[in-house]
Amino acid sequence: MRSDPSDNGGLFVGRRPGTAPVRFRKLPERASELRQRVDGSFAGLLLAGIVLVSLLCWGPIPLACLWLGSEADYLSGSVGLGILVSFIALFVLLFGALSVLRRLDNMWILVRRAAGHDQRSGALGRIFAVTAAVCGIIFAVWFIVIHGPGSSTFSGNGGV
Repeated sequence: MRSDPSDNGGLFVGRRPGTAPVRFRKLPERASELRQRVDGSFAGLLLAGIVLVSLLCWGPIPLACLWLGSEADYLSGSVGLGILVSFIALFVLLFGALSVLRRLDNMWILVRRAAGHDQRSGALGRIFAVTAAVCGIIFAVWFIVIHGPGSSTFSGNGGV
């Protein structure tokens, strides 16, 4: 008898409804050559959109949230309110962007299948990982090489 909750994922006896792996019935049917080219071009646009929204998560969205927090601090005179506004905005905007990314990835899978490719999984995980690595490297180069952490001998103030 299986009575250990870790065996069955907690209180559920089996798999939760709607969480079974997606299984496609058959390979996609081939359309005309022109239709496949149009679908392939649209898939490329969707992929570019995924990359763009993913890049927004690593720079512009956090900066916009910091700006909103600074504006709330300036208008209210409360640093705590500014921090709260920044965190709420970051939470809403990042999770909103992730929701948009997931929908774009699902659309990309469907369009790739319509273009005649046997596409069974999305590219979101790989794209998100690559954009995180690229943005992390760019930040590290900016922080270490361009901006510099500073020196105790040379403060950068021109000897003042």
